[in-house]
Amino acid sequence: MALERYAGPGCLVEFMQGNQPQVAWVLEESSGRLRLYTLTKREEKLAASRVLPWMGPRYDGTRDRSEMLEILTAHQARREAAARAIAPLELWELAQGEVREESAEWFAGLVGEAPDVDAVAAMGRALLGCKTHFKFHPPKFEVFPADLVERRMAEAALAEEREKVVVAGQTFFKELWQGWLSGDRKKGANLAAKLDPEAAEKLKKLLHRLMADAEDPESATLWVMLKKGLPDHPFQAYILATQWGIVPPHYNYLLDQADYAAGDDWWQPLAAEVEARRAGLSALCQEPEPIPFVSVDSPTTRDIDDAFYAEPRPGGGIRLVLALADPALDWGFDGPLDKAVAYRASSLYLPEGVSHMLPEALGTGLYSLLAGEVRPSLVMEWEFSEEGDVLGFAMRKTFVRLAENTTYAAVEAVLDAGDAPQSYKLGHALAVALRQKRLERGAVIIERPDPDIMLSGYPDNVTVEMGLCPGYPKSQLMVSEFMILGNTAAAEYAVSRGAAMLFRTQDATLSPEIRGVHGDPPSIQRVVRELPPTLTEPDPRPHATLAAPAYAPVTSPLRRYGDLINLAQLESLLRTGAPRWSRGELEARLPELTSRLEAVGRVQRFRPRYWKLLYLQCNCRERTFEGVVVDLGGGGFVSLSLPDMQMYVRATKDTLGDTIYIGQRYALRLGRIDPLTNELRVFGAEEIPARLPEGAEAFFMGAEG
Repeated sequence: MALERYAGPGCLVEFMQGNQPQVAWVLEESSGRLRLYTLTKREEKLAASRVLPWMGPRYDGTRDRSEMLEILTAHQARREAAARAIAPLELWELAQGEVREESAEWFAGLVGEAPDVDAVAAMGRALLGCKTHFKFHPPKFEVFPADLVERRMAEAALAEEREKVVVAGQTFFKELWQGWLSGDRKKGANLAAKLDPEAAEKLKKLLHRLMADAEDPESATLWVMLKKGLPDHPFQAYILATQWGIVPPHYNYLLDQADYAAGDDWWQPLAAEVEARRAGLSALCQEPEPIPFVSVDSPTTRDIDDAFYAEPRPGGGIRLVLALADPALDWGFDGPLDKAVAYRASSLYLPEGVSHMLPEALGTGLYSLLAGEVRPSLVMEWEFSEEGDVLGFAMRKTFVRLAENTTYAAVEAVLDAGDAPQSYKLGHALAVALRQKRLERGAVIIERPDPDIMLSGYPDNVTVEMGLCPGYPKSQLMVSEFMILGNTAAAEYAVSRGAAMLFRTQDATLSPEIRGVHGDPPSIQRVVRELPPTLTEPDPRPHATLAAPAYAPVTSPLRRYGDLINLAQLESLLRTGAPRWSRGELEARLPELTSRLEAVGRVQRFRPRYWKLLYLQCNCRERTFEGVVVDLGGGGFVSLSLPDMQMYVRATKDTLGDTIYIGQRYALRLGRIDPLTNELRVFGAEEIPARLPEGAEAFFMGAEG
C-alpha cells in the first residue's frame, strides 16, 4: 500500500478535526475541493489543502457505503495500533541534532523498512501527539532542539498542573462564594476537606499572592479561569480566603501589600546578629552621666527613645538636656539585620497590636531608655535665656540611666496641681516659650482630638469601641516641642559642618491666613488643603509648617529608619569629625527608603480607618453621628468632617437641606457602610441648630435672586 500523491476518488486521506486526525474516503475531487465520506457515516466537504501529507491507499472500482465504512474502519484500527507502538521520544533522541525537519515517511523509515501508508500515517499521528518535541510544518515535522524541549516540557507540566488546579478550584470557589453571600461562614473547612491536597496548597498560595497584589502577573491566567462564573468584586481573593478560613476574620491584607511581617518573629533567622549587637554594646558600656532624666510617654509605650531634664541656669534662664536612644552606636549598617530593618522602615501602631521596626529584644529592650538601666545615648544640651532664646548648644555621645519612665497623665496631674518637680515646671514653661516663638515665625499648628479605637475579642469575635484619647495639653506640648527642638538642632548642627542628612523639607511661603493655631474642622480642612507636601531629601531646606530653617528627624531612632540614619550621621560627626555617608550615598538610599515608607505608611493610614468603618457599620442603626460642613465643593456634593472619628464623608446637597454653610453641624444618619471597600454613605441629615456665622459662605438651595 504505497503513498498517493493525488487525492482522487477512492483514495483514503486524513485531516485534522478536534485536534485529532480523521480518516476519510474521497468520493469526488473538483477544483481543489474534496467530497469525503467519514467514519461517522456522513459526507463532508473539505479543501484539498487541509489534507495531511500521507494519502492512500487508493481503491479502484465502485464501492457502496458499507464497503467504504468497512475499509475505513480497518485502516483506522491498524493506524491506531501502530501509533500506540511508536515511541516518539526515542525518535527525537535519534533525530535531534542530526536533522532540522523531516517528513513522517522519513521517520517511519527509522522504525521499519519500506513502510506502507498505514505505517506512515501512524507515524504522523504519533508525532502530532508529541507537541513538546516536534512541530508540524506541512509537509514536514520540525525537530525541536534540546533547550527548547526542556522549556516546552516545563510549560506543559505547568499547564497540566494549572488544569488540575482549575478543575478542583472552580467549583470550590463557587461554593465558597455562595456561602459568603448567604452569610454561612462555617462551610469552608468542610468544602476544603474534599480538595486534592496538592491543588489546595496551590489555591492557598494563589489567594495569598492576589491579596498582596491583585494585578500579580504570575497569577493572572489561572485566576481568570478560576473565577469564571463569579461576579466581579475588588476583594474577591480576600473574601474567598476568609471564607475558606486560611486567613482569620478581619485579616490585615494591607500588610501583605506592603510585604510587612507583623509581630516579632520576623528576625528569628537573624538571631545571631541580634546577639552580636548585645555583645558589642556590652563591650562599649560606660558609667552613665549623673543626670536624672525622665521619659514621658503613653502608658503602653515600650520603645522609649527620648527623655529630658530641665534645671535653672545660675544666671537666669533654663538648662535643658535631651537624651535620645542611640542604637547607631554599634549598629551593623548594610548587614543582614540592617537590611531587614531598613525594609520595615517604620514601626506600626495599629488597634490590633504594635509591630516594631526593630526586634523587640533591641527596640523595647537593649536600646530602650528603661528607667534604672544603663543605655547608650546621644545627648543634646541647651542654655536658654529667660525669654527662651538659645544661648548655647552642645551635643555628645554618652551613656545615661533614667530616673523614671512616666506618663502624660501623671505629668499633667502634677502640673495642674502646682506641685510638680522643678524639672517639669521649667520644661513646661520652656515648651510654651518655644511654641510661641515658632508661631511668631509663622508656624502652623493643628489641634484636633485623637480617636481611640479599642478592640476586644480580636480576631474571631471582635467588638469595636471608640472614644477620644484623653488630652494632656501641658505634658504633650512639652514632649512635642522638645522633639521639634531636637530635630531642628540636629539639622543645624549637620548644616554647620557641611554634612548631608535626610532632611524633611517643606520649602514654601505660607499665606498669613493659614499660619497660627487651628482647631475647628473647617479651619483644619482649609489649612490641610493649602499646605504643600513635605519631602525627604539630602539638602537642607526650610520646613514651613514647623517654622524651622532646616529639620532632620533624629528623635525616634527606635521607630523610624530615617531617624536611625540621621543619628548615625551625627554619631560619626561627633566621633570622627566627618559624616558616615556623603550626600550622594544618602541620595542613593532615598528611593528604596521612600518606597518602603510609603508602603508602610499606607498600612498605618488605612488600617485604623477599617476599624472606624466597622464601628460605624455596627452602630449606624442605633444612633446618628455629628458632621461639620468643611467644603461646599462642586457639583451636587458637600464634604463634612466627622470630628469624633477624624474622618470625612460626602453628602448630596439635597440631603442637607436648603441652606448649607461652612461650619454648619448636622446629625447624620449613615448607611451602606463597607469597611472592606471603604464605602460610606449619608442617608439622612438633621441640622443641629446654630446661628449662621457672620460672613460664612452659604449655599441656598432653590433660592431666588
